Amino acid sequence: MKERESNVLSLLEDKTNIYARKIALGMKTQFGWKELTYDGLGLMSRRLAAYLMNDLGIQRGEKLAILSESKPEYGVCVFASVISGLITVPLDIKLTKYELQSILTDCLPSVMLVSQSYIDKALELQKVIPSLKHIIVMDEHPVNENLQSIYTIPNNYTCKWRHRSRKSVVFIIYTSGTTGNPKGVETTFGNMLAQLKDLKTAFNQILPYGDVRVLSILPMNHLFEMTVGFSTFLNLGFSVYYTHNLKPKDILNTMRDRKITFMVVVPAFLKLLKTGLEAEMKNTSKFSQKMFPILYHFAKFVPFIWAKKLMFRKIHKCFGGSFKGCMSGGAPLDLNVAKFFQRVGIQVYEVYGLTETSPIATINIERNRDLRSVGKPLPSYEAKTDPETGELLLKGPSVMKGYHNQPELTREAVDEDGWFHTGDIAKIDESGRVYITGRIKNMIVLSGGKKVFPEEVESVLEKSDLFSEVCVFGVSREGGAKDGTEDIAAVVVPSEELRSKYNDEELDQLMKGEVKRLSQRLTPYKRPINITVLKQALPRTATRKVQRKKVKELIQA
Repeated sequence: MKERESNVLSLLEDKTNIYARKIALGMKTQFGWKELTYDGLGLMSRRLAAYLMNDLGIQRGEKLAILSESKPEYGVCVFASVISGLITVPLDIKLTKYELQSILTDCLPSVMLVSQSYIDKALELQKVIPSLKHIIVMDEHPVNENLQSIYTIPNNYTCKWRHRSRKSVVFIIYTSGTTGNPKGVETTFGNMLAQLKDLKTAFNQILPYGDVRVLSILPMNHLFEMTVGFSTFLNLGFSVYYTHNLKPKDILNTMRDRKITFMVVVPAFLKLLKTGLEAEMKNTSKFSQKMFPILYHFAKFVPFIWAKKLMFRKIHKCFGGSFKGCMSGGAPLDLNVAKFFQRVGIQVYEVYGLTETSPIATINIERNRDLRSVGKPLPSYEAKTDPETGELLLKGPSVMKGYHNQPELTREAVDEDGWFHTGDIAKIDESGRVYITGRIKNMIVLSGGKKVFPEEVESVLEKSDLFSEVCVFGVSREGGAKDGTEDIAAVVVPSEELRSKYNDEELDQLMKGEVKRLSQRLTPYKRPINITVLKQALPRTATRKVQRKKVKELIQA
């Protein structure tokens, strides 16, 4: 059957037919491996879609939220949403009820698909979100018998697939917002189709064969995972496996058990993996321990991957013997980590992009690639730098439609000529390679790839009457992390009344305790790690804006 790449529904139908008997999605449970074939995935998706349209009466263009860890059923829900003509809103399971309520108030979903672990949270949210009429459980045996499970929907449903235009929104992906509120990035069918086409070209170079087994470790609410680890891999006929936790031992067991070929990761995971492998080497014989640094040194001069695999066969055996490499994105990749994996014969392909670029804009897949670069733009993307600021600008069919309900913010991000302003400072060499050298936005990039805006944290801390001023920013991580990854620091100024009432030690304890108390409203990764109590006014501009750079210099002096 000839592939029809003009719309997502045609692709979905084609893939479930072409790869019908092949494993599409799998996960190890307490009862063994649960696996869905492409045919089974299509059947469950159509059945759920029919239930949404026929029984619940969900209309084209309404929102469907998903609150769940990554699992095979997640894919069923996404495809059912697409078939039903709905807009999918994947939610971060680590967010607090306070944060989720803010997101749901913005997008107003009609239905939520939820895994067993988050039923209580979903029911609490339903009480405060009037639009949320229906909650459906993604597991076979829901603890709440009053809720419908996707597994108990009758098998005799039929439905007409609802086609939508390329300009229609398929996902709203929420990121941290610069105004203290979450930003919903609207990704269209056209954005996704452009990414699928570009990434198919890239993976034909990286993995030019059909029997590929992928291990998924990133949450599906990340567009990096949704686009690459899910949509692209299924478009290519790969088999995707999920893991129920990120313990290195369990991950390696899964890799060996399912002969995993490839992964999509963030740099923090690679760093953890490197540390784990180095620890494993210490448990080998004294001879092996002496030989490793010698082999590692000479591997620098070995051009062939197959030769490196022979040199470091014990490491490759840990991965199951079939592992070829991974794609890394979401945060800067530590150069030493990249060199380590290249030396031992495991390819790491770094990508760059943002949620607003759907998300990949550049990829480093050249044979003799420069590990300091994030590669060249994908075929459909153009890249240039602003001659005055050095900011990287991107243009192409994968640039988002805009921010949900925020037209002014959209106009700030995408100019009249269609160029998206990334907020990152970059250099582009003569061959087109992109090098990210800094960041002009206030955004803080954590080592795991999570992105936090200071204003979002400040908006929570400013609710306290104990603080007269608050300033949040990123400080460089310690311990050898690559430049560009940071920890969150908060500077608070106590009120005049408190300064006169308490001594320095008492005041310091009170202020830090208040920051920690208010931070409970935030997801753990957004909570300040470094807290400084300052007993003087914060430096400000003539227009009364806090000068973050000067505040940072003040506390680091």
